[in-house]
Amino acid sequence: MTISSHQNALHGQLKLVSLLKRYSGVCAVDHINLDIERGIYCCMLGPSGCGKSSTLRMIAGHEDVTGGRILLGNDDITNLPPAKRGTAMMFQNYALFPHLDCTDNVAFALKMRGIGKTERRKAADDMLEMVQMIDYRERRPAQLSGGQQQRVALARALITQPQLLLLDEPLSALDPYLRTEMRTELKKLQRDLGITFVHVTHSQEEAMALADMVVVMNAGKIEQSGAPQHLYNNPDNEFVARFIGGHNIIKNGDNTSCIRTDRIRLIPGTDCQVQHVEFLGQTVRIALDTPYGALIAVRPEQEFIARPSTPGDAVGIQWDIPDLHSLQTPDTRQATASA
Repeated sequence: MTISSHQNALHGQLKLVSLLKRYSGVCAVDHINLDIERGIYCCMLGPSGCGKSSTLRMIAGHEDVTGGRILLGNDDITNLPPAKRGTAMMFQNYALFPHLDCTDNVAFALKMRGIGKTERRKAADDMLEMVQMIDYRERRPAQLSGGQQQRVALARALITQPQLLLLDEPLSALDPYLRTEMRTELKKLQRDLGITFVHVTHSQEEAMALADMVVVMNAGKIEQSGAPQHLYNNPDNEFVARFIGGHNIIKNGDNTSCIRTDRIRLIPGTDCQVQHVEFLGQTVRIALDTPYGALIAVRPEQEFIARPSTPGDAVGIQWDIPDLHSLQTPDTRQATASA
């Protein structure tokens, strides 16, 4: 492989090496290691304060790195200024200039690079057309809806042709319908452009819908990373199982397991009691008091209609043994790491 082809092969590949961030002695990101392949959609998922946004800001160059390295392609970008990194960031509040129209907002980064007015405005209009906003190019941000502002912000981030696009909870301010619509647009755009996207979110549904790779963070550490379907079906530990959702945790002595809520069947019996029933459209969520503790069963609507349950009913439960998934506990994780 020649040097040039090797560089092309690594273009957009992100590597975090023992990345550390402390704020006044408090550890926000704790020596994490992560490889994100070029051209994929990666979602960093976790609760507030887990370190995901601090990680994103360090990658963007908006936070100093306390320790470790950030590699993008062949380049160590750890200490480079944001404009020299080959990255672009789309902020949660969009950060559009209120006094500029859409074209000039999108063209602003090119203006800072000294690109002539005619050329930069033509490039900006091309980007606005790509995000279906060309008809609004003369409007200012206050004349746009939230979804329209987001499209303009996305065009502005992409106009510099970055290797890596960073998105800080970009859908959190949108209503549920528009959020779903924008998810589809973001994923299509990422596939069409072939650019690596790193997207921070606290929404499990958002991460599952968008990502080729999900990184679950907690207390400054990476709990687990991988394809969404793998994480959902094979969570490593109780935190991942609970945070990803859709699982029951079952503890039996020193053993901890999980089982998906849709894998629990209700059968005739008297050892469990229905506590609560929620109709969710295509499915029905049934809260149960069982010998294993409080569990949730999710059943298809038609199955529930055929065999309805109401709070107070006595029932039995059943599942297939292969559907029970063993989880690591702190003790088993330590033993595995030491082996």
